[in-house]
Amino acid sequence: MKPDKKPINTCYSSGPCAKHPGYTIEELKDAPLGRSHRSAIGKARLKESIERTKKILGIPEDYLVGIMPGSDTGAFEMLMWNVLGPRGVDVVAFESFGFGWAYDIEKELKIPNINKHFADYGQLPDLSKVDFSNDVVFAWNGTTSGVKVPNGDWIPDDREGLTLCDATSAVFAMDIPWNKIDGLTFSWQKVLGGEAAHGMLVLSPRAVQRIESYNPPWPIPKVFRLKKKGALNLAIFQGSPINTPSMLCNEDYLRALDWAESIGGLRGLIARSEENLKVLEDFVGNHPWISFLAEDKSCRSNTSVCLKVDLTADQIKAMVRLLADEDVAYDINSYSEAPVGLRIWCGATVEKTDLEILCQWLKWAYDQVKGR
Repeated sequence: MKPDKKPINTCYSSGPCAKHPGYTIEELKDAPLGRSHRSAIGKARLKESIERTKKILGIPEDYLVGIMPGSDTGAFEMLMWNVLGPRGVDVVAFESFGFGWAYDIEKELKIPNINKHFADYGQLPDLSKVDFSNDVVFAWNGTTSGVKVPNGDWIPDDREGLTLCDATSAVFAMDIPWNKIDGLTFSWQKVLGGEAAHGMLVLSPRAVQRIESYNPPWPIPKVFRLKKKGALNLAIFQGSPINTPSMLCNEDYLRALDWAESIGGLRGLIARSEENLKVLEDFVGNHPWISFLAEDKSCRSNTSVCLKVDLTADQIKAMVRLLADEDVAYDINSYSEAPVGLRIWCGATVEKTDLEILCQWLKWAYDQVKGR
């Protein structure tokens, strides 16, 4: 039978992600709109975002955090363009964005010594083969594949190269061992459901030393320039970004941080995401026609959950359309380059009760499409 309840929040996109529970546009009424981001109030608000990000994530005091243009993509490209080149690079890739970083390193930056550790969607490469005498580029969580690295134990403390981590769908939902990370990026529109176009860059002291001691052989576009007069531009990490940020989006991010703190900070965020994943694990365990793309539970994402369905590609697309037409679930189709299936966001801004209701609709939609 057709379920009689619908989720309260029907947004399950893996980016931009659902706004936090109880969100209203009224939360942004005090945003300093029409004011310069270089005014006292503008710089104070931007600096607040940086300082509160460090606090809630437990980022070490001697690490730097800055707001960057171009979302996570812009922040990660900026990181690569500024630090890669002095030594070889090992690239770990198991989904589309990791493959994209590998392409840029090889074809755009043209770094000659590259080791590629690739795996198909749903799998994780053999991390024991990574050479840490090189710089290492990897995603903590594969947003388009539903696979994450299980922990940071595979990264040695005495590594020679730098570790550069794209963690946009992992930060605020998974434990990040900061001593294993030298450069990390994420974006506001992922786990906390902030607005798009802004990225965050985290630098360890080792990454700072690399930037200040190394001049890349390629031109650095203005929006990628982290140095000024031969030294790291520290103003970037104190509330003066390279280009003009949106004060409205920044205010939205601050309100998302308020909500995160209200539910227990990082531990509360991780717990909610893991509980959401458990809802889908229970559902999959009771229905043989649906399964996880990431078969190994130890590396299964608890944010961007990717699922296989025992239907043809056209039937799966029809199932997705049916749920959207019923105003039950939006944007749950798999990523365009990934195997055809479902992708359901399970980050902390999604309510467990909404996922439980969604599962009923998944069963109904499957039966409708299968019976045609």
